[in-house]
Amino acid sequence: MLLEIKELHVHYGKIEALQGVSFSAEKGEIVSIIGANGAGKTTTLKTISGILKPTAGSMHFDGTDIATVAPYARVDLGISQVPEGRGIFPGMTVLENLEMGKYHRRNSRAEMAEDLDYVYQLFPRVKERASQFAGTLSGGEQQMVAIGRALMARPSLLLLDEPSMGLAPMIVAQIFEIVTKINSEGMTVVLVEQNAQKALSVAHRAYVLETGTVVKSGIARELLNDDAVKAAYLGTGATH
Repeated sequence: MLLEIKELHVHYGKIEALQGVSFSAEKGEIVSIIGANGAGKTTTLKTISGILKPTAGSMHFDGTDIATVAPYARVDLGISQVPEGRGIFPGMTVLENLEMGKYHRRNSRAEMAEDLDYVYQLFPRVKERASQFAGTLSGGEQQMVAIGRALMARPSLLLLDEPSMGLAPMIVAQIFEIVTKINSEGMTVVLVEQNAQKALSVAHRAYVLETGTVVKSGIARELLNDDAVKAAYLGTGATH
């Protein structure tokens, strides 16, 4: 098991945002976490990447207990996050943003060129705009830069937080095609997404979060046909 989370509890002051969340991701899987706003999806990813500290529970990545590992050291271990809202540096060029993704790696120029080439192959529009300030890009282009920056770290686990947020349907389709492609090349992905239809259609397995608790889990395509999931998140299902 690449990632194993057990009984995770996270508090914001007195508010318990995660109430015993457990889930796992095997190497080579796309695991989706779906749920409404405030369900705890982003909190879960931030805790895995080390931005938030759990108050209870365990987190193991590739056999290593990461609960007390510093966020930057988790990147060294192979965990890379694409944050909600993209988190690009608007006053830096696209290339400079990409270079920030490998700040912790002592790599050669050849490796740097190889990684850039890989990102540019995935996102030709990013290559076209390499010298532009990132703040001048469209939302979709900024999302591509954010994913490319995360990939520059050569992660084995990619945490994607709401990649479709605020994007046109055509761009959303392109982003999910890329997610499927990098997964087919061996990348493990944990995908947090409000667009449940898209998330479940690309994932192998999925978990449904409600108010900080996992209320349902299973094979993603089976959850697509689950009446309760359809009614709550897909806008279809039985009428009441």
